[in-house]
Amino acid sequence: MTVPEPRMHIVETYFECCGFDHTFLQGGTSVYLWNLSRAFAARGHRVSIVTPAHGRLDDLRSRYEVEDLDYSDTYTLPLVLDPDVWRDFPAEAELELTTTAHRIRLEGVDLYFLSNDYLNRLPDTFYPPYSAKGRDLVFFKPLVFQVDSVRFLRRWFGDEKTLVHAHEPYYHYLLPAALRDDPLKPVVSTVQSNMPITKKVYGPKVRRLLELLGAGLPLPLDPPPAGQRPDVVRQYQQLTHLHYDYPPDHVALYRLILDHADLVDFLSPGQLDFYASFRDTPFEALFRELPIAGAVRDNAHKMFVGGCAISDQWLAWDPAEVDREEVLSGLGLDPALPTFFHNARYALHHKGQLELVRAVDRVLGEGLAANFVLRCISGAPLDDPYFREVADRHKGRLYLESERVDERRVFEYASSSDFCLFPSKFEMDTFLIAQGEAMVCGAVPIATAQQGMAHFGHALTGPDATGFAVNRSFAEDDTLLTDALAGRIHEAVTLWTERPERYRELSERAAAVARRFTWEHCADLHLAAFRPLWEGEPATLPAERALRHGWFDLLADDELTEEALLRHGDLTAYERLAPVDAEVARRFFDAAWERADFAACERIADRFPEAVPDDLRRALRARHHVADGVLTVRLPHAERVELVSPAARDGAAPRSVPSVRRLERTAPGVFEGPAPEPDARLLLTLDTGRVTWDEVRHG
Repeated sequence: MTVPEPRMHIVETYFECCGFDHTFLQGGTSVYLWNLSRAFAARGHRVSIVTPAHGRLDDLRSRYEVEDLDYSDTYTLPLVLDPDVWRDFPAEAELELTTTAHRIRLEGVDLYFLSNDYLNRLPDTFYPPYSAKGRDLVFFKPLVFQVDSVRFLRRWFGDEKTLVHAHEPYYHYLLPAALRDDPLKPVVSTVQSNMPITKKVYGPKVRRLLELLGAGLPLPLDPPPAGQRPDVVRQYQQLTHLHYDYPPDHVALYRLILDHADLVDFLSPGQLDFYASFRDTPFEALFRELPIAGAVRDNAHKMFVGGCAISDQWLAWDPAEVDREEVLSGLGLDPALPTFFHNARYALHHKGQLELVRAVDRVLGEGLAANFVLRCISGAPLDDPYFREVADRHKGRLYLESERVDERRVFEYASSSDFCLFPSKFEMDTFLIAQGEAMVCGAVPIATAQQGMAHFGHALTGPDATGFAVNRSFAEDDTLLTDALAGRIHEAVTLWTERPERYRELSERAAAVARRFTWEHCADLHLAAFRPLWEGEPATLPAERALRHGWFDLLADDELTEEALLRHGDLTAYERLAPVDAEVARRFFDAAWERADFAACERIADRFPEAVPDDLRRALRARHHVADGVLTVRLPHAERVELVSPAARDGAAPRSVPSVRRLERTAPGVFEGPAPEPDARLLLTLDTGRVTWDEVRHG
């Protein structure tokens, strides 16, 4: 007998849930929410959306039937202000608010719009500009919505069981803590973007608002840094966009999510893995020492991948109906040439566009016969002089566009292209719909091997590969990325010209892989996680996840694998399986050497001298030295070596960031530069793309 699935009431809540109407649309999360909500409703679940009205009720009334609900909530919202930021304001501001609620019923979904003096501000942009911080209390509009949404959920849905699905931690970090003691309001938190995992907010403000919501609790304030990592390593992180330091009275907002949400949702498997480890990045070693790393480990059983999807419209359109000759000729390009396509907002560093345009300039300057359609969307003529210079230099081969155009037009660009270019950096992408859209049209991807994009298969090898990968980047001006892109573009043109059958094979596979990402599949993944939560079943940690992240103490002996133990260099855990002999020690030494974990190499060499030959010991000891004022680094698998010196202090002219100097590559695996300061560190970029730290020996 088949047990019927439970009919759940799923409440989606976010600061902007207006994907049902393009005139309301501000960002991609809105589209995601609307498509997912419709997919849930199509499965027979009751679906509600709670979002601000943003001062647009009259606009909505002109196109939809808007119901004014019997809901009015008058209260005082206290804002405890950080005196270091809000210097011209009192210590606490009180916002007198009266919130009303309004409903639209559309395609099986109930949309609730909350309206008050603060939620109605900024009707054109919705989001407060960062420049408002410290100057205008409208900066707290998203925080007002958090408080209002909790009060509305409690009052309107009352004793009714609802599964609250909230999106983007910065816009809902109060909700899980406020609702944690209500068994009828389980909370699922979706991490939509890779904000710095240590992003913090003013603790006294959070404490006061949770008290207002009846959820007073101790906040997890971090202790001062223990000093394991040198100052220069901490200082460097602001250049990676992965971590920033905050005053001690601030609380990590993701910690509030981890500790109090019932489940934590990610858009792709790679995003989950990256956000749990920051593996192979300049932040990895420091992350392991921070309290947030322990919170991630302790709450990893709550995590799941709900996924994301390509729009139904892109999947429905037929690329074969697009007239390639008409499209490319209309752009002033030659339809007979292989064509490369890029489509992203103008974000010079996030999207790797500086390196991309430099690579395009290089290959076209070398005489490569190819077209490039580059969309760097800013909504206005692009004012980047270098981009305009490159576009002017290569007229007839490069079409540069920054204005927004009709979505069908973008589809025609993609369908007329043979390859797509997505060199995103800093692991800021969590799914990258634009890459999937281009692949749906058969464009073979050339993209960075970011974990948040791994599901598209371009970094795979063998029969499952869909395209070409270049190593990840965590540098703002990355010549290695430019070189790699230029090399891949040449390789792609050779493939297209000389091996057309192989090209068609990749193109067909790219389209097939991208077409798997449907909203129906996304709903399946979410509902598979929601059902056990709805029925009160506790979440469990998959053994495979613990193996990937080296949480071996959470596993039984028979769940350990040598592959995982080698990858993490955990000899102690290996000894749970078998004694460590010279052969095993050598395997661990070699694995540590490949990932440039030289401290582990030295421990193994000291403990198992018979396992490490003299030539490897010499290579370990002599990997760098200083003589006659010159630093020499010898590391065969390094692609780049940088000397990072700490910011000036003690009366010297202050620097807000450390000094970074790239050592000159004088021979394969040999790098030279000036003698370092005592507190400097080496930042190594390996040929695998891994970025890691090494000490500097002055002997």
